[in-house]
Amino acid sequence: MRVPEQRVRTFHARRGRRSSLTESRLATLLPRYAVPAAVLAPPDTPGRPPRVVLEVGCGHGAAAVGYSATHPDTHLIALDVHPPGVARMLAAAADEGLTNLSAELADAVEFLADRVPEGGLDAVHLFFPDPWPKARHHRRRFVSPQTLDLLASRLTPTGHVLVATDIADYAAYVRRVVADHGTFVARDVPRPTWRPLAGYEAKGLDAGRAITELVLERATRIELA
Repeated sequence: MRVPEQRVRTFHARRGRRSSLTESRLATLLPRYAVPAAVLAPPDTPGRPPRVVLEVGCGHGAAAVGYSATHPDTHLIALDVHPPGVARMLAAAADEGLTNLSAELADAVEFLADRVPEGGLDAVHLFFPDPWPKARHHRRRFVSPQTLDLLASRLTPTGHVLVATDIADYAAYVRRVVADHGTFVARDVPRPTWRPLAGYEAKGLDAGRAITELVLERATRIELA
């Protein structure tokens, strides 16, 4: 598929000094948990994992580590642009001895467009993304017609997107954009049991906000032979 030349930034880069612990973890663990070439190989390539999942905006990595620990046959790629969060996740992955998780400090839209082959993902996880609450910033939200085009090409025919948010306006926005796009349908699903209660989810619940769990599936589901 064709990706627009001028891509809209869907994240807010947080700048600041990195602690010595963060620097040490990144220097030691980022190379160890680099995305293997086989994971990003075209489907059916020998040596490729049976299933590949991408988590967009992994934060401190509680969900990524929880998923990898409970899905040993799936390789999870975790992306974020916040170095301390990625460093903390990698330390937790190392403590757990996980070998089916990899990570990069990267923009997910660029990674999807430039690195992931067509049909290369079984699922995409988008947990508590930046809601960009101001109307003039809504174009920066990760879910958009352009990214839905991109996701449709990068997911397998039976692939899906899991979305969780504690912002009611964002949930309504996702439902509306998905319905208007037409390639996917959005439906409510139970909270995944493997996702630890942490981060923005915990903060949202503490603030009295409800959590919306959605799965985006193809409007016309294509069954594999």
